[in-house]
Amino acid sequence: MATALAALIAGAATVHQIRQLHAHLLTSGRLPSLGPILLRRIISLPSPNLHLAQRLLLPSPPLAHFNLLLPPLASSPEPSAAASLFLHLRRDGLRPDAHTFPHVLKALSRLAPGSLPLVASTHAEALKDGLDCAVVYVRNALMAAYSACGQPACAMQVFDEMPRRTVVSWNTALTACMDNDYRDQCVGLFAAMVEAGFEPDQTTFVCMLSAAAELGNLPLGKWAHGQVVARRLDMTLQLGTAAVNMYAKCGLVSYAWRLFDRMPARNVWTWSAMILGFAQNGLAWEALKLFKRMKAASVAPNYVTFLGLLCACSHAGLVNEGRRFFREMRHVYGIEPMMRHYSAMVDVLGRNGRLQEAFDFVMDMPVEADPVVWRTLLGACQLHSSKDCIDIVSKVQEKLLELEPRRSGNYVMVANIYSDIGSWDEAAKARRVMKEGGMKKMAGESCVEVGGLVHRFISGDDSCPDYHGACSTVHELNINMRKCEPIDGILLIDSE
Repeated sequence: MATALAALIAGAATVHQIRQLHAHLLTSGRLPSLGPILLRRIISLPSPNLHLAQRLLLPSPPLAHFNLLLPPLASSPEPSAAASLFLHLRRDGLRPDAHTFPHVLKALSRLAPGSLPLVASTHAEALKDGLDCAVVYVRNALMAAYSACGQPACAMQVFDEMPRRTVVSWNTALTACMDNDYRDQCVGLFAAMVEAGFEPDQTTFVCMLSAAAELGNLPLGKWAHGQVVARRLDMTLQLGTAAVNMYAKCGLVSYAWRLFDRMPARNVWTWSAMILGFAQNGLAWEALKLFKRMKAASVAPNYVTFLGLLCACSHAGLVNEGRRFFREMRHVYGIEPMMRHYSAMVDVLGRNGRLQEAFDFVMDMPVEADPVVWRTLLGACQLHSSKDCIDIVSKVQEKLLELEPRRSGNYVMVANIYSDIGSWDEAAKARRVMKEGGMKKMAGESCVEVGGLVHRFISGDDSCPDYHGACSTVHELNINMRKCEPIDGILLIDSE
């Protein structure tokens, strides 16, 4: 009889059949003996019923049953269920093993950053059991969890203390640096990886290209792309998207376009990277045209796509289109706006002089606006400074004073607006508040890379070599640029 039931369980193909077998095992008293087989069958289904699977755990199940259920729970839409199951396991007095920790840590990574205390306690337990050193993938999972919680120093400490590493370990460390503003460490880490005798793979170069994109380091990006070609690595979808994103963010939009146009397959991230690249490089109409192509290709947009579209509308002065995209994002595609989208929409309105509408938009936001949104509005007031915007400026100033009382840049912007419209008393008042509060204006700074060296220019500092020559060249360029006619973006791309 047991053999026949086991065969029936093995042949069950639907959740309905599984439920019938579950009911039979319950009523016949065979659940303790055949429950584990049924549990494995549920998990192996294309769309497993994880709630039913959890009910199959007996009051005191063995660790193997927990380990069967943890992987699908950690990857499910509700990773908290995996964390709860782990706590259940510990309450039952069971000690986790090398198969338990990686999946628990994966679930905690998805629950970050609020899961940091549980990540730390899980780390301590792995240390106590000696599993963190014995099994390399436990440490890899620990690094990923700390990184997701915004603790790159803890992630790198785990990496530094590893007695042995794999390529995955190095890639996890690179990703931790990349995701937590330690991008300048990626080059040194990559060099150490190669020196240690490890062969970089596609994931390694995705990290390097992403770091170059965020740093705006074109030579590093070109070098990483060259390494992919030289090592004859397959240009995967993820790798191609990272290269498109890097060239676009580094200002070589024509290179990005060539790569994009030659890719045999593209996903929403590829399309979004190119749309955002066009928008950020002043090619607004090209961004909007590409979005039409994206829709024609039946690719649903994501939050990055709409960020690019709003950026394009802002630069091109397309207020109505910006309103439409913001509305479609939520009501057509079901994408809840993030704070960056609200800030971008304020920029669309404010940059085009619709200051009152922008202010009303911020006041009507369903969430509390952050300082970036208010600063965007203040920047728009500075761009279109007039006596008509005084009331808005004072309200924005009051809000920023509440949110960022020690940020000197806000006072400088307010003082400049009042100066532009001739309200000298108000301008002096803003500067006096700065002085009395011990706040100093941060000097403006810009960087340019020439010949592999980064040259810094600080406002008011003429001590750097060739300063006067550089100023003369900029002045000459400014004069010549005023004589030039605007160039069509597509023609510019094609000519390159």
